[in-house]
Amino acid sequence: MTNSLIEDLQWRGLLYQQTDAEGMEKLLSTEKISLYCGVDPTADSMHIGHIVPLLTLRRFQMHGHRPILLVGGATGMIGDPSGRSEERQLQTTDQIDLNVQGIKKQMERIFDFQSENGAQMVNNRDWIGPMSVIEFLRDYGKLININYMLGKDSIASRLDSGLSFTEFTYTLIQGIDFNHLFNHYGCRVQVGGSDQWGNITTGLEMIRKTHEEETKAYGITIPLVTKADGTKFGKSASGSVWLDAQKTSPYEFYQFWINTADSDVIKYLKIFTFLERAEIEALEVTVQNEPHLRKAQITLAEEMTRLVHGQESLDQAVRISQALFSGNLKALTASEMKDAFKDVPTVEMEKEDKNIVDFIVEATVSPSKRQAREDVTNGAISINGERITEIGYVVGQEDRLEDEFMIIRRGKKNYKMIKFV
Repeated sequence: MTNSLIEDLQWRGLLYQQTDAEGMEKLLSTEKISLYCGVDPTADSMHIGHIVPLLTLRRFQMHGHRPILLVGGATGMIGDPSGRSEERQLQTTDQIDLNVQGIKKQMERIFDFQSENGAQMVNNRDWIGPMSVIEFLRDYGKLININYMLGKDSIASRLDSGLSFTEFTYTLIQGIDFNHLFNHYGCRVQVGGSDQWGNITTGLEMIRKTHEEETKAYGITIPLVTKADGTKFGKSASGSVWLDAQKTSPYEFYQFWINTADSDVIKYLKIFTFLERAEIEALEVTVQNEPHLRKAQITLAEEMTRLVHGQESLDQAVRISQALFSGNLKALTASEMKDAFKDVPTVEMEKEDKNIVDFIVEATVSPSKRQAREDVTNGAISINGERITEIGYVVGQEDRLEDEFMIIRRGKKNYKMIKFV
């Protein structure tokens, strides 16, 4: 069982660094363990870059191990210097509490909390918050040498540009977390992104110095996800791809995965989905032999949208996609249409009845009245999915969806949103 887990993680490209690969494999082969991954609540939602270590933790759970999900109510108040060139902006306690609630809801979609090895969720403010500065310095500051901390990439890389004492202590506090979970939850392994290596090893050092020599804990990191062309993963045209449906709608989320390049799609199927190896390898064949069908991309988009947003939201995303592909916008509700055309060019116009020819010229859909008349009579103009072919047609209130917007299409692909003010 354990060998199959380690082999599966290696095949998926999910093992980057391990503190003791042999010891870890031996541990997993003899025990069902608890292991943890932490997320700091820097926003009220995670984005897709956050979830790779969490999905890896879920794979351990599927093999019988218990995941501990740490939300950093305390560490989020300090700021992790890892992977950053400048100080984080400190957030208020109220904002951090709101962020914690948002992240908890998202974790509940990914993990099983009910079974025998159900996930546990903890907040490090519960044990860091009550600690006095004297306790921190006496009980933990004494354990870790300054030279040891200066050797951490997350700290060394910031010495020239500047690093506050607050962020300098971050690695100590994350070390306290691992030590606390080791003592109170029997947690033996920490999982994190590759930028967390220094923080993980600080935790191991703290455990080593506060326990017997034979006590063993382990750390593993996941490689940074990249695109084949070297550009940053996890960004769409409109910014980060969030798990919160209010920040990135299920349709936008679905489209992000659908638009994955052929050169990346199999790697992402391995990293992000729980599909079996045989199924992914079969999809790899379709990428090579019939890439135009985009079966791998469709499978990736379906698996990820279902995981993060549920079947109903996936069905809606597919319905919007099919309607846009066929041009049959009448199949969409007003809110779905607004969602689908969020990023198309937008023009603001007054709420007044207007002849179709004048209307599409004013909306810059057609460049001139002569062209506008041709476009209408040729059937090239559609309003909300309805083709308009009469040059005497008057655009009025019934064409305004929710009395605030409309979608005009010229030709097959040229869409514009009209917002009424």
